Amino acid sequence: MVVVVDVLRFTTCVDVAVARGAVVLPYPWAGPGDEGAAAFAAAQRAELAGRREDPATRWSWSPPDLAASPPATRLVLPSPNGSALAFAAAAEAGAATVLAGCLRNATAVAGAARRSGGTVTVIAAGERWPGGGKLRPAVEDLLGAGAVLAALGASAPSPEARAAMAAFEAARPELPGWLAGSASGRELAERGWDDDVAVAAALDVSGTAPVLRDGAFVAAR
Repeated sequence: MVVVVDVLRFTTCVDVAVARGAVVLPYPWAGPGDEGAAAFAAAQRAELAGRREDPATRWSWSPPDLAASPPATRLVLPSPNGSALAFAAAAEAGAATVLAGCLRNATAVAGAARRSGGTVTVIAAGERWPGGGKLRPAVEDLLGAGAVLAALGASAPSPEARAAMAAFEAARPELPGWLAGSASGRELAERGWDDDVAVAAALDVSGTAPVLRDGAFVAAR
């Protein structure tokens, strides 16, 4: 069992869209200049989500935008972090189940992971610096992973898992402030997208556990 956590914004987008009945197909986007996502979406008969500032796209990588998506929408959601990790986890894990976790659905995802049995691996996606593309730690993903792990109640968590849970418990009383003050949160606020951060910071408001089946995230039953 693998849980991918990319709070700002991939797995939060997946949770919001799947909770409305949409089907979300991850695509391991390589960044600006990667034209493969459009071809992938066409081959999958799905709509391609784009940048929020792009008026040509019907849907974007923004949780508030996806809150208006109708049921049965097939949506390709490209990203170089959470989406790429989900894609890779499905390939590497073989028959293992891949879930999309975030703060909004931490308890629901933990419940689905617990019911599956066996070892649970929780991956905090991290972020990339603008322009350079180098990977950086992301506190919002550490907190999201900690929330899932805390809800999971593992009997013998690793030191890394314990550290993530400790960070989450420290931040829990003021999650919106922690996310807004993070590097990723500040970047979004500079673009005028504070609402993305607010939606992502809501804890356990969703009962949906998105699971990757046949290359697409759907609601676990």
